[in-house]
Amino acid sequence: MIQQVRSLLFLKPGQMMVSSVPTLVTTVLGSCVAVTLFCPRNQFGAICHAQLPSCDNPVDCSHEHPARGKYVECAIRMMLERLNAHGVKRHELQAKVFGGSDMFEGNLKRRGVGSQNAEMALKVLEREAVRVVCQDLGGERGRKIIFHTDTGEVLLKRLGKSGDS
Repeated sequence: MIQQVRSLLFLKPGQMMVSSVPTLVTTVLGSCVAVTLFCPRNQFGAICHAQLPSCDNPVDCSHEHPARGKYVECAIRMMLERLNAHGVKRHELQAKVFGGSDMFEGNLKRRGVGSQNAEMALKVLEREAVRVVCQDLGGERGRKIIFHTDTGEVLLKRLGKSGDS
């Protein structure tokens, strides 16, 4: 059996990618959220590593603005636009959502940025009629994920709490 060689990519905060080329995409999440989108029909995969729920300025979400991938709301919309340009329909997509940890103790009366990121990701996917097939959100631990763009598979490792031995 011949296996197809995959390229490797480490996704940094604020980055996203859409690919039909088999790629293993790795990223490490704390309060950030990663959303993967996969179309089984044509084996297109997309992933973002977003840092904040939404931008304050709609101009920041324009196609030309380099910071668009930094925001959950903008990054998901941009991935959907790129997939649509390749003929992928929203009803074909399988979404998986990871991260959104509230890793630092703070004011218990305010929701942390991790919770806000997770909530925004689920809200945008619902609004855009994209089915979420898997989620691993919240908590106090970071996560490392590996996304296979050509199969939609995501491998997850929960990281130790800071201070753990």
